[in-house]
Amino acid sequence: MFGWIPKLDRPLNVLCLGAHSDDIEIGCGATLMKLFAENPNAAVRWVVFSGGHTRADEARASAEHWLNPVQEKNMELHGFRDGFFPDNWAAIKDVFEGLKSSFEPDLVFTHFRNDLHQDHRIINELTWNTFRNHCVLEYEIPKYDGDLATPNFYVPVSSIAARAKADGLVEFFGSQRTKHWFSEELFLGLMRIRGMEANSSSGYAEGFHVRKLCMA
Repeated sequence: MFGWIPKLDRPLNVLCLGAHSDDIEIGCGATLMKLFAENPNAAVRWVVFSGGHTRADEARASAEHWLNPVQEKNMELHGFRDGFFPDNWAAIKDVFEGLKSSFEPDLVFTHFRNDLHQDHRIINELTWNTFRNHCVLEYEIPKYDGDLATPNFYVPVSSIAARAKADGLVEFFGSQRTKHWFSEELFLGLMRIRGMEANSSSGYAEGFHVRKLCMA
């Protein structure tokens, strides 16, 4: 199903980057379910840059759930202050330098360049600053700012995967349930819109932004 991923004589290396503890799951949770189910021998680095106390526990439990099908996996959780990533640019850059020296990804999932949340933009900026010759998919995060754009890359997902993503988000991130936007209806609604745009047979898809794609 992922015919656009090059065939390799080794496991696929996947890097998932999220500013906050639920960003990866919100942005590309259903795509990852599909990808990992079809590539259980993939090597995955799952990096969350902000999370303390309850949020940290939620991040670990959710990552363990999403990464369950994968044989080789590594989850990193950092404690940078939520909302203050621009002030921690150098320290976050050091984390990226460590990733670059220890892991060579074939596929990178990261934040959208034009996301209005400052933490998200910093992660995107450093993604491109660090991984210049890689396949990078920028995911989208719905929020109050209304910064959703039109994706140019779609991954159709099954209705089962779409609902499993929405259910998982509500299950694992209990600290977020009081937020008016954090609901199964919103997560399913966005995937339904992207599914319509992608003409997905299931009716569901996730949308991404691809800035540069070079065919070997």
